[in-house]
Amino acid sequence: MKNGGIQIAELLRARGIDHLFTLCGGHISPILVAAKQAGIRVIDVRHEATAVFAADAYARLTGVPGVAAVTAGPGLTNTLTAVKNAQLAQSPVVILGGATATALKNRGALQDIDQRALMEPHVKQVHTISRVRDLAPAVANALSEAQSGVPGPVFVECPVDLLYDRDVVAEWYGAASGGKSLNDRLLGFYLSRKVQRLFSGVSGTLPDIVVPQPQAPDERRVETVIAKLRQASRPVIVCGSQAVAESASAGVVAQALEAIGAPVYLSGMARGLLGPQHPLHMRHKRREAIRSADLVVLAGVPCDFRLDYGRQIRRSATLVSANRSRHDLRLNRRPTIGVLADPGLFLQAVARGLAGADTAAWAQWADGLRQRDADRESEIATSAETSGDGVNPLALLRTIDSVLPDHAMLVADGGDFVGTASYIVRPRGPLRWLDPGAFGTLGVGGGFALGAAAACADSDAEIWILYGDGSAGYSIAEFDTYVRHGIPVIAVVGNDACWAQIAREQVKLLGDDTGVRLARTDYHRVAEGFGAAGVVIRHDAEVADKIAEARRLHAEGRPVLVNVHLAGTDFREGSISI
Repeated sequence: MKNGGIQIAELLRARGIDHLFTLCGGHISPILVAAKQAGIRVIDVRHEATAVFAADAYARLTGVPGVAAVTAGPGLTNTLTAVKNAQLAQSPVVILGGATATALKNRGALQDIDQRALMEPHVKQVHTISRVRDLAPAVANALSEAQSGVPGPVFVECPVDLLYDRDVVAEWYGAASGGKSLNDRLLGFYLSRKVQRLFSGVSGTLPDIVVPQPQAPDERRVETVIAKLRQASRPVIVCGSQAVAESASAGVVAQALEAIGAPVYLSGMARGLLGPQHPLHMRHKRREAIRSADLVVLAGVPCDFRLDYGRQIRRSATLVSANRSRHDLRLNRRPTIGVLADPGLFLQAVARGLAGADTAAWAQWADGLRQRDADRESEIATSAETSGDGVNPLALLRTIDSVLPDHAMLVADGGDFVGTASYIVRPRGPLRWLDPGAFGTLGVGGGFALGAAAACADSDAEIWILYGDGSAGYSIAEFDTYVRHGIPVIAVVGNDACWAQIAREQVKLLGDDTGVRLARTDYHRVAEGFGAAGVVIRHDAEVADKIAEARRLHAEGRPVLVNVHLAGTDFREGSISI
């Protein structure tokens, strides 16, 4: 009879999952050992949140659920921010949580808490298992549910006595019932029957895993959208992460956008979908463009704070929204035409319907948007030429952008520095940019980089983390993980000794900098302490050579942290979102 740990590992392997992210614990050891024996690479990290962040990134890039295994109690509570981030980013993640033995539940056992109540608000489903025969079906269901409809995290609670061999569990319970009194003999009888029930009816056959298919759009609604597009003179498409939820189809979605021919703004995981310099991709002044448009297509983008809750869109404009979520489809602004479907399939259907259509009427509109982009690029270039006490962040990011190879993977973890980078650093292709998503979570960097490395294990991807100095503090210990597992990354820390995005508004409005000042910490030395390479840049003149040095170290297979002492800038004045 295969124990529960082996059943879980074989299910993961059967689903095509080749990496498992974890921080070890006594409640989950059989899962980790069995995963290794099944040929799954086990990446053990330094904080449980990192394990879930890594699973999140892995899922986004591979198109299969990412899986994290964490121990009971504090092991699980440590994941909550990352789980909530996955929920709001709509990432298919399965969390395997250890738990106390079923016979000890609610009896004061080590790390025994009500894990169901803890997780239920933040996941699509919770599976609480009490018999071995139910374990494999629950995991199979979780792998399917994580990807169905609106993707998201699913939690499976795995009591420790369901994971070990029957003989081991029987020995545990036998030892617990030792003694000759009547009460001891009654306890022994009860525990013996308990073991029988735990292991009864276990099948030697693993359950099938249903891979859900995304919902196709209603053809009549697509035809209505096509008719509206043909009538429009100033259309804009805003494309978000949901459009590439089926990651294997990202290239097809890009072709659909090209075929439609309307100006496109990209966000979230859709960044890079059209490459770095496609003429349809507009990068700046999105708000002004949307306000001027007579037709706005939201492909997997809700009207939340990122679109001013829908206020950016004129009431006289036709609003088309395609979304997997019925809630997000109508959030804050009811669309003129709502399409409850996978946005990627929706764009493909629209492209087929528009085949051969004359879009010349949009040329003047698109040229005007491109001119706005060119003007903004000129402003950024001028700002990059100024010098101060430290490195100009715009000049630094322009240098990074100029040397990024086509296979670069960008991980964004920070506030002001990363916000600046989003204007300047261009992902080289589809699925080459990872940011937290709508939750705006700091601390994703270490885990996202690990997940990206796992997803790109068969390629020569150059993984870059763009860190603010504040956000770097959350996951800098994962340099230990990079070194132990031989995972080279290039982390660039924009070190302005400040939580700059918060400081700007706080100091301006309240006249006080309490809580927002940091030190010019030697983050590069921290990385060196973990066995990685460290590089420090203090002046503009050093940037090109030091970035080249970091890339050389990376090519040698070493993780490297570049600590850049930034000069102050007002580039993103007034950019805080609350």
